[in-house]
Amino acid sequence: MPEQRKALILSPLISIAVLAAVLAFIYVMKGEHRNQAAAACPSTRAVIGRLAPLVHGEIAALSLSSDPKPLPDLTFADAQGKMVKLKDFRGRDLLLNLWATWCIPCRQEMPALDRLEGLRGGPDFQVVAINIDTARLDRPKAFLHEIGVKNLAFYADKSADVFETLKEDGKVVGLPTTILVGKDGCDIGTMAGPAQWDSQDALALFSMEQRAELQQSKS
Repeated sequence: MPEQRKALILSPLISIAVLAAVLAFIYVMKGEHRNQAAAACPSTRAVIGRLAPLVHGEIAALSLSSDPKPLPDLTFADAQGKMVKLKDFRGRDLLLNLWATWCIPCRQEMPALDRLEGLRGGPDFQVVAINIDTARLDRPKAFLHEIGVKNLAFYADKSADVFETLKEDGKVVGLPTTILVGKDGCDIGTMAGPAQWDSQDALALFSMEQRAELQQSKS
């Protein structure tokens, strides 16, 4: 009987100790993950600080990241059907846009994205607009041809896995969604909904980034 009473007393204590150990492990792992993310995105953190004063007007809805992290390594297809990864674009800033032909605001902002690529696209910056139509797959290219897109490269994900992955990562709720991605692959900011991406407000955002990097390279 004494042994049974001792076992009854110790059992809850052991359970509490195990639970405490598990919670401590989770806390430590989360801390390590945050530290790794911070270490992975130092240049993006500096960029966010420089861009903050320019988020107004036509791009006032751009939400700059308070804790930038590397984006998942998304996979999608180019115009020839070749599979590419987000990491293939490392070394340049990206305006990553998710769109679909059934999304009216997406269609409305596409000409502005095309003009932005024409004005700012180059070795240091690219607009990467990924179509996520899952049916009638001839429509996206036909739509872009219809509106006279000249500068945007065509990218698509007919499985819409890109959308689901970013949704699970807390980056996407609906369409269109645009994510500004730094050269290190980390998220600078997110725009939920359409924007006038070729407006003076948007162009100033990207121009400042290029000037700041030029100054850093000269120093």
